[in-house]
Amino acid sequence: MPYPLPEDPTLAAVASAMEATGQWAWVVDERWRIVYATDAVRITYGGGDGELAHFPIGCHLFGPEWLEAARTWRFGPNAAEQIALTLEAAGGWAFADTPGGAAELREAVDPQLRDAVDGLREQSGEALSFVARGMGIGHAVDVPVAALRLRRPDGGLAGTLMVFKPAASMAVLSDFASMSDLGHLERMQQVSRAARRPAAILFADLEGSSALARRLSTAGYFAVGRRLVRAADACVIEAGGLVGRHVGDGIGALFPAQTAGSESAAARSCIAAARTLRATLAGVAARSDLAPEDVVLRCGLHWGPRPYIGAVTTAGRWEVIALGDEVNEAARIEACATGGRALASKDLLERLDGDDRAALGLDPDHLTYTVLADLATATEKARRDASAIAVCAI
Repeated sequence: MPYPLPEDPTLAAVASAMEATGQWAWVVDERWRIVYATDAVRITYGGGDGELAHFPIGCHLFGPEWLEAARTWRFGPNAAEQIALTLEAAGGWAFADTPGGAAELREAVDPQLRDAVDGLREQSGEALSFVARGMGIGHAVDVPVAALRLRRPDGGLAGTLMVFKPAASMAVLSDFASMSDLGHLERMQQVSRAARRPAAILFADLEGSSALARRLSTAGYFAVGRRLVRAADACVIEAGGLVGRHVGDGIGALFPAQTAGSESAAARSCIAAARTLRATLAGVAARSDLAPEDVVLRCGLHWGPRPYIGAVTTAGRWEVIALGDEVNEAARIEACATGGRALASKDLLERLDGDDRAALGLDPDHLTYTVLADLATATEKARRDASAIAVCAI
């Protein structure tokens, strides 16, 4: 829930515009009291998973309440040294706006910041820029900041706006955004903090891939794999799922109940994605000048009541992964689904409620199931790790 807009019409208009455009921004009034922080910056500082960082609305931007709140942030300027850099960069305006000058400002700021006040001088101008420091994934990061004076129609000072952006240029960010599905990125953010999360799990793998790789040129086989992965990711994203790891020509996806809205919706999304993916294979084959029987997928679908799901972020990758017995069991189901079948577990199918059953044309109460150990295609690992799991071809 966004913070209430400031009472001052000028500050409210600016705060509303920052919120509507998804900016990292906050607004202070003419006495440097924080009056608004956007949801975008609160989500980022909160560390994802829907948790919003607390900002001490109504308190001085550099006061003790601000530092106390900052210490609870997972990311952002959450240490006194980092906040001091912002004070040094923009504090000339705070100095100019404080009627009692340095003495009053020293009393307003947190004691840890008083040394920074001693070096301030009054600063004029309507805009300035500087580089702030914040905490990223295990290390400090540079954050470019644009600060703008906000004036009422009569020219009087209403307050100051600070707008932040990642250190990457807009050209780099636009390349990333243009290649990514924004809804998928938001779903990834919702589960970024690792936790137990009920979810439907999908694994798929290309049958006969070794023989196909030997038959085709390296470039040709790479092109087939790229087309397959793109098609798979599109199907998962369209169904509202989370793209998992790509291992060789294997495909993984997660459909958490948290992001789907319910366990039934998650199960439905998983089944819908598998069906859509299988329907796209003929097109992948045709674009690769292959016969349909050359591009065949095994699909395994399972329900996990307690997989451990969260984001793993490094300097070179951001992905959501899942760990747990159910994940391994889904992989065993997939390995048994030879002949281009899609095998779904009873646990998954029985998560479907009436509306989702009807939408999929499935009635789990009247399906016939077979335990993995009894399948003629059961692998040694399936018999060892998941022999009693009941499945049905969908």
